[in-house]
Amino acid sequence: MGTGRATAENTGAGATGAVGAPSSFLSSTTAVVGAAGAVRAAGAAGAADRSSEVAVLAALRARPLRFPFTRDSLRCWAYLAGGAVLGLVTAVLLLALTVLGLGLSVVGVGLPLLLAVALSGLPAGALERRLLRLVEPEPVPDPHRALPGAGRPARLRTRLRERATWRELAHTLLVAPPLTAAGLGLTALLLFSATLVVSPVVVQVLAPETVMLIPGHAVPGPLHALPFTAVGLAGLYLGGHAGALLTTARVRLARLLLGPREEDSGGQVLELTRSRARLADAFEAERRRIERDLHDGAQQQLVALTMTLGLAAHELRGRADAGRADTGGADTDGADGPAGALALVDRARGEARQALEQLRALVRGIHPQVLTDHGLAAAVAEVALRHPVPVEVDLDLPGRLPGPVETTAYFTVTEALTNAAKHSGATAVTVHGRVADGRLVLQVTDDGRGGADPAAGAGLQGLADRVAILRGRLMVTSPTGGPTALRLEVPCSG
Repeated sequence: MGTGRATAENTGAGATGAVGAPSSFLSSTTAVVGAAGAVRAAGAAGAADRSSEVAVLAALRARPLRFPFTRDSLRCWAYLAGGAVLGLVTAVLLLALTVLGLGLSVVGVGLPLLLAVALSGLPAGALERRLLRLVEPEPVPDPHRALPGAGRPARLRTRLRERATWRELAHTLLVAPPLTAAGLGLTALLLFSATLVVSPVVVQVLAPETVMLIPGHAVPGPLHALPFTAVGLAGLYLGGHAGALLTTARVRLARLLLGPREEDSGGQVLELTRSRARLADAFEAERRRIERDLHDGAQQQLVALTMTLGLAAHELRGRADAGRADTGGADTDGADGPAGALALVDRARGEARQALEQLRALVRGIHPQVLTDHGLAAAVAEVALRHPVPVEVDLDLPGRLPGPVETTAYFTVTEALTNAAKHSGATAVTVHGRVADGRLVLQVTDDGRGGADPAAGAGLQGLADRVAILRGRLMVTSPTGGPTALRLEVPCSG
């Protein structure tokens, strides 16, 4: 397979939260490993929508001469007409609520009406987002948080605290009125132009009545109305372009004020990042507890069992020797005598010793004591000594690093070494690490066959999730034929 480059990155609190669901691997040269936030994804989607070109403007640029005669032009007029009706109804209702609220506020009855005015942007914004579907293929997402199970007081408090609520109110009170007026003006122009187009028919139908298309100037007959038809066609043609431009302005303002922004979910992102960090700390604490329990409990019991079996074997061996001395050197005990029991005890002792070695390896895998006592360099050196492939370690660290950084770097190295031994056929591995500009930069390179697929297993994905919590990056480069390089960059403030 070709070069695969995997990157896991999280920009931390205030950014994704922007940190959230794990992203999938890409099938191109660059593959993403790690977590990207669902909340941040929604904000990024809204930002992408706001920065993308308006569909109507794209259609106008693609067919500038034919645009007034296309379906896109009809959708623009339908959108503008619907917006004009919505604007008029909203203006009348808000004016009535404001006047009644101010008039009745002296007796306290008008306060709910004024509160309704403050929240009027919510339904108006929702209707405007639905109306946008006439001209936009992609809907503008709802910027408000979902509040399942929340009561009315909680919903009201939340909506009043959200910035999106006040942006919608600003759109309703400040942006919608001039846009509505412009839409009404263009609609009137459209109707007047359509009337001019059919003016010869109107003159013919109303004859012999006098028809004045211009005040004070009568049109004698249908042929004299043909110039007005030409003016009407020009008005319809120019009105099609004007409608597209006004629609574009209205869509962009709706995206800006009625769509989601990253700051809308900033608090959620921060709390989500903190909760993930707390979960990681809790997981690490639980793993250390299991390590202590295994080391101080099961491991010590196996040591005691091995010693007890050794004493039993020694006792049985003495009895077997004494029995052979009494019978002149002949072994007459059979399989059920001391000799048979001795064989079973020796077998049990060997199995206990094997279980103890496996348990010790398990404890070292959970969290090596040398990492806790002496730091990352000593722990990596110990792993390198036990590795079946020769490993050259070059770690120049200024001292002890924060615990999460050391743990993440250690398990990154062990995962890379495990993959090199199992899959790559490498004959040499190099571990290089430095601290530069407050970041630990660690790279593990092997001379194996390459072609590693970051999506093939869960090991790198789990490491990427851990790295994402620390706002770092995990990159894997593995072209066919090798070499394979795994690079870790993580802030030492993690």
